[in-house]
Amino acid sequence: MGSKKLLQKSHYCTISAKARVISDETRAVRLANLTGNQSKHSALQKTQDVLDHKQSNNSNSPKYGNKKLPNALIVGVKKGGTRAVLEFIRIHPDVRALGTEPHFFDRNYDKGLDWYRGLMPRTLDSQITMEKTPSYFVTREAPRRISNMSRETKLIVVVRNPVTRAISDYTQTLSKKPDIPSFEELAFKNRSQGIVDTSWNAIRIGMYILHLENWLQYFRLSQIHFVSGERLITDPAGELGRVQDFLGLKRIITDKHFYFNRTKGFPCLKKPESSSQPRCLGKSKGRTHVQIDQEVIEQLREFYRPFNVKFYEMVGHDFRWD
Repeated sequence: MGSKKLLQKSHYCTISAKARVISDETRAVRLANLTGNQSKHSALQKTQDVLDHKQSNNSNSPKYGNKKLPNALIVGVKKGGTRAVLEFIRIHPDVRALGTEPHFFDRNYDKGLDWYRGLMPRTLDSQITMEKTPSYFVTREAPRRISNMSRETKLIVVVRNPVTRAISDYTQTLSKKPDIPSFEELAFKNRSQGIVDTSWNAIRIGMYILHLENWLQYFRLSQIHFVSGERLITDPAGELGRVQDFLGLKRIITDKHFYFNRTKGFPCLKKPESSSQPRCLGKSKGRTHVQIDQEVIEQLREFYRPFNVKFYEMVGHDFRWD
């Protein structure tokens, strides 16, 4: 009995040490993202130096794996369901993912790959390193920059009905800036003539085929996996099964991991054994959309239809948004 208790205590200490390492790394990334641009790198480096010092001076806190550049990226799209995909896939034991959005390939590229690698969680050789930054998909330079890092990078794009996506985008902005013009004012140059303002980011993001053509200059279509934002809600296990296949992972995440939260209107992860609560996305996810006139919605559907058709043809899948 005494030996058994000693083994249990030793196992607990090992897990606690690993948890402290992961917690410190998470704090490092958060600090880097919250600090001003001038001192972002130094703040991250100071925190990492403390972490390395703690590990080197504590024989009970070994380093678990190495920090590696990502094998896979969730590159888009904003308000498509990228956070859900990240949170769902990271419960797989062979995936380690950065929790925050580093914005390396759009905002922080001048900091260099060593800085980028330093943000990543430690992984074993058998594990995949991932991060997600939805703005990459619409950033002109991102495909070339990612290709320069590795031409074999796997890319995940979560797409959603572009009209619904635009309304969701506007709803999020409105919650932060309540004095902005109405959705209709921003979406149209001339409402009576049905002239859509494609310079508005909320509209431009949903023109998926235009962005995809840029990516296909640097990556094969087989390197890009498209997740349906709608099916992610109705069949999360099915969508995650296909993501696992794409990443070359064993299908471990199945329907037994999910339940549908009727209050939020989307699936959540069931309560893990190590927790007293189920895991749902934050309060900002699943917020009620602003009400938009049906005629406006129909005009935008007509606008997006030719873009959608070309997108379906390019990827070989009809998402049925029309």
